Amino acid sequence: MTAATITLDVTGTPATPFDRLVAVELRKIVDTRAGRWLLGAIIAITAIVMTIFFFAAPEDERTFSNFMGIAATPQGFLLPVLGILLVTSEWSQRTAMVTFALEPSRSRVVAAKTVSAMIWGAGAFVAAVVIGTLATVAAGAPGAWDDVGGEMVLLFFLLQLITIMQGLAYGMLLLNTPAAIVTFFVLPIASSIVFSLVSALEDAAPWIDLGTAQTPLFEGATDLTGEMYAQLGVTSLIWIVLPFVAGWFRILRAELK
Repeated sequence: MTAATITLDVTGTPATPFDRLVAVELRKIVDTRAGRWLLGAIIAITAIVMTIFFFAAPEDERTFSNFMGIAATPQGFLLPVLGILLVTSEWSQRTAMVTFALEPSRSRVVAAKTVSAMIWGAGAFVAAVVIGTLATVAAGAPGAWDDVGGEMVLLFFLLQLITIMQGLAYGMLLLNTPAAIVTFFVLPIASSIVFSLVSALEDAAPWIDLGTAQTPLFEGATDLTGEMYAQLGVTSLIWIVLPFVAGWFRILRAELK
């Protein structure tokens, strides 16, 4: 006796809404202990650094732009780790098979993770603005708001997105949390050391070294020239866009175990 063959037709099944994929990726960060601790650390360390600056800096330096510049340093170190965990936790915990079984299009999953990373970057930016505003109001320094402008706020927001997208790109490329974190911290530092020690490379540094190109953003500069924007774009292409594209293709071809 031969069993009847049953064909399951899923061609009419609607695709998972993209906003639902983004919501799932956002929730994955807070579903893990590491993710929750990292989010708490980003906010806590930002507040602690601003508090230290509040008491250590002279009164005339307790301005909103300075508080935002101080916040850029800890967030610049921690946000990329958040971007890395958005990708690598999927593979280290072996949940990628479930994710891609529920959503077969890996490109849609990567796109959802990218949007999720930008949302978390925006959230960190809002937290820094809120804490910086409270610190500036509490300081009550004369002229504390004089240097505040839309360009300064947008540049700080751009810096947040760049840092978290760099972590996301490294996570996609390596698919391993320790390897991605070590690579993120070691490779740019090694690059900056080489360009600072070799005088012949000094002129090329802003066009190749991401840290050099980002220095004006970390310093809170608002008078970036066209050349500075071009340098930021070229270095972002080298250090973020190319690894991101390579990581995207790796995820498309990676074997699920």
